[in-house]
Amino acid sequence: MATPALLELSGVSRTYGEREALAPIDLKLHARRCVVLLGANGSGKSTLLRIACGRDTPTAGTVRLGGSALTEEDVRVRTQIGVVGDQVGYYPDLTVAEHLHLVAVAHGAGDEADELVAGALVDCRLDEHADALPGSLSSGQTQALLLASVLVRPRRLLVLDEPEQRLDPAARDWLAGVLAAEKQAGTALLIATHHTDLAAAVADRVIVLREGEVVADGKPDKVLSGDIA
Repeated sequence: MATPALLELSGVSRTYGEREALAPIDLKLHARRCVVLLGANGSGKSTLLRIACGRDTPTAGTVRLGGSALTEEDVRVRTQIGVVGDQVGYYPDLTVAEHLHLVAVAHGAGDEADELVAGALVDCRLDEHADALPGSLSSGQTQALLLASVLVRPRRLLVLDEPEQRLDPAARDWLAGVLAAEKQAGTALLIATHHTDLAAAVADRVIVLREGEVVADGKPDKVLSGDIA
C-alpha cells in the first residue's frame, strides 16, 4: 500500500484581480522527500510556497497536510510547518541564544529547549555568536538564525523561500548539508531557489515555473540537464 503524501495540493491556482499568478497545479510531497521550485522572480514560486504553508488561500483547489485541510485560519495544522521566507524576523533585544530559546519554549519544547538550542547553534554555525544581539550579525549569519529558528521547533514540513540568499558559496554547501540531514530525519522539504546547485544537492523532484505555469517537472538530473519531455 502506497504511503500517503504529507502535503497534497490538488488543482491549486491563484489569481489576483485579472492576473493569474499561478496556473492550476497538483503536487504531492512525502516525508523524507524534497521538491525544489526553480524560476525567475515573478514565476509563481513564492505564491505556491505561501499557499503550501497556509499563508495564502488559493483561488481554486485544495491543500491538505497530513490528511487535514490547510487554511490560513487553521493554526493547529500550520504549527506542523516551519517557514523560512524573505522577511527577517527576530527579537532585537534578545541574544541569539535567548531568541532561539524563546522560540523553542513557545512551540512546546519544555525541558528539551536548552538541548534544542545548543544543537541548532552548532548546526547553524552560530555557537560562537550565542551571546550576540541579532542586529550585530552579518547577513549570512542572520539567514542562519532564521534557519535555526525553525530547527528548534517541531516540524513535519519545511517551506523555504530562497534560503540560500545572503549566503556565500561555502555557506550554501553548508546549507545543503543541513537540509539533507533534515530530509534524512523525516522532514519533507519544499524549497524555492534560483540556485541549481542547491536543487541538485537536495531535490528528489524539480519543478520549473515560468509566469505561473509549470514548464518542466521531473527528477533533478533530467530537469537540470534540460533532458525532459
